[in-house]
Amino acid sequence: MGDVLLIQFARAPVVGAVKTRMMPHLSPEQACALHSELVLWTCRQLVACGFGAVQLAVTGDTEHPLFKRCMEELGVVAVTRQQGEDLGERMGRALADGLATHRRVVLVGSDCPSIDRDYLAAALRGLEQQTLVLGPAEDGGYVLVGVRAICPEMFEEIPWGTGEVYAETVRRLRRLGRGWEELPTLADIDRPADLAVWRALQRRPGD
Repeated sequence: MGDVLLIQFARAPVVGAVKTRMMPHLSPEQACALHSELVLWTCRQLVACGFGAVQLAVTGDTEHPLFKRCMEELGVVAVTRQQGEDLGERMGRALADGLATHRRVVLVGSDCPSIDRDYLAAALRGLEQQTLVLGPAEDGGYVLVGVRAICPEMFEEIPWGTGEVYAETVRRLRRLGRGWEELPTLADIDRPADLAVWRALQRRPGD
């Protein structure tokens, strides 16, 4: 069994169907280009940290050139299709599958470029003390979930896509008597106001 698996969730880039909350500030083509940039940025961060194998779990065309690039140029070991009816089921299944072959599994989306080596290292350290680590998002969701043991109930009947995701998840965990490690809160790049964060990261030396 391997030690660490890093899973990146991503959607195939389809003009008009990704980063829709950026429109009309960005054109559909610009929003799609931004989506692709964020997928590649996140993938590079995960691979470069060197903590473990990196896998893409995607919706849409698994053979899309963007995902092929992640494998051929960046070092992703596999591209799989997300399985499940909603986001919670898809995350739960991906984490459970990962735990079948790895001791610690960390799952991130492709919308938070602030996730860097230090943040991932903190998540893995947290998993030495707890069986669950969560990284809250400024918009009320979360940007990272790491596990040593799966808790399916934390993904059930959560109001995905709302600002109550993290709060409801925490309430659920408390009712279940489950402990977790909380990481610092980070910003997703979802709305026009978030673009300043993205531009600042791109200008940061060393990235």
